[in-house]
Amino acid sequence: MSRDTVLVTGAAGFIGSHLVDRLAERFQVVAVDNLQTGDARNLAPAREAVRFVKLDVNDRPGIKFLFSKNNFRFVFHYAATVGVEFTLAQPLKVLDDIDGARNLLELARLAGVERVFYASSSEVYGEPVDAVQHEDRTPLNSRLPYAVVKNLIEAYLRSYRSEYGLRYTIFLIFNTFGPRQSDAFVMTRFIRQVLAGEPLTVNGDGRQSRKLNYVGNKVAAVPAAIDTPASIDQVINIGAGYEISIQSLAERVITTVGSLSTIVHLPARTEGDMTRRQLDTGRLRQMLGDLPWVEFDDGLARTVDWFRQRG
Repeated sequence: MSRDTVLVTGAAGFIGSHLVDRLAERFQVVAVDNLQTGDARNLAPAREAVRFVKLDVNDRPGIKFLFSKNNFRFVFHYAATVGVEFTLAQPLKVLDDIDGARNLLELARLAGVERVFYASSSEVYGEPVDAVQHEDRTPLNSRLPYAVVKNLIEAYLRSYRSEYGLRYTIFLIFNTFGPRQSDAFVMTRFIRQVLAGEPLTVNGDGRQSRKLNYVGNKVAAVPAAIDTPASIDQVINIGAGYEISIQSLAERVITTVGSLSTIVHLPARTEGDMTRRQLDTGRLRQMLGDLPWVEFDDGLARTVDWFRQRG
């Protein structure tokens, strides 16, 4: 029996490549990435079921050509400009993500794509108004270009559904860690520093907390959403996991590795470092049920092992 074909953008990135691994178990995957921050080597585990195309989603003729040559059942839009420092330093680059999303949505609706899955971010909540962030009730409170663009693309998805009937599912992805993550994120930075025998650098007092979750848990939600009609036209917080302060995270990484590294505090960031992330997972559990789950300590050990092997 032939497999359906799906399109994944941002496919060579951290979360995107893990998603490709899962989707390749049941689909033929066309994996698109401009390799600005992605790495084509990330796609090697799923290579037999995957065709990689180096392409920027802002390249409308290129994306249009892909749609003309493939009958995509689903589109998974995971391409984005990422990294706190990078997005703060180059906000206009972040705004380019809007054009890429519009290209995909227009071509998806013309091609009769069944559903678009979009990787949004918990950053849309900004500095939380509520202690626990809920998909419908919590006001969106971020002024950062990265988060504003994510929210705008969500509005495009709703608008395409309203005017053209294009179905969607939006994943609000909370703090994620695991193999293949870039150095732009705190967990990877800590692991690289401790493996090199360097001090771990913490911005501010380290009391800001995150709800950290292993990447495999995040991508497990996607096949479940594909098979769950109730997830259509929904926004779903994807996270849960383990809440930990950045200071405690640094200490945990040192302990896991068995290092004598110390912790050095740097000035706090003026933007982009929210005090707390705590998500409401009621909709996730109600719609997608019990998902395969890797606990924090197990995920941390797997991640450390991966970086050790990479050197």
